Amino acid sequence: MINPLRRKVTGADKVTYMSSNSTSSNTPNLSSKRSRVAALLYVEAGIVFALGLWLTVLGFTHEEKEMTPLLAEIGFALAGSAGLFACARGYVNGKVYGRSPTILANLIAVGVAYYQIQGAFYIGAAIILSLALPTLYFALAIAKEEG
Repeated sequence: MINPLRRKVTGADKVTYMSSNSTSSNTPNLSSKRSRVAALLYVEAGIVFALGLWLTVLGFTHEEKEMTPLLAEIGFALAGSAGLFACARGYVNGKVYGRSPTILANLIAVGVAYYQIQGAFYIGAAIILSLALPTLYFALAIAKEEG
């Protein structure tokens, strides 16, 4: 007896099924660690960008300032923010080009937090460490897993 609910599978059905399950989609499967690192990097990029904007406003509102160091700090803040953003995009897209800069930037942030602790600026150190340590942990875990 033939089951009336069972239909014949054609070649077009196979192609449709294969293309819907293709691994070459625009949104790659992200591990939870990759998405966490990307989110933390976006937060870090936003904070660094906000600090750059704050320095820009500070340059216009305060009388006593040295322009060359101020412009250099603003430039480094904007470049650092763009670099962190690019690293986050790399993690979102499943690429490997953001790994090393992410690890390096967060190791530098740990060093900055150390000097802030030495200077008794504990709240600044706590903010930096609360972002840098989880990002560093997940970035190193991803590097270890993916080779």
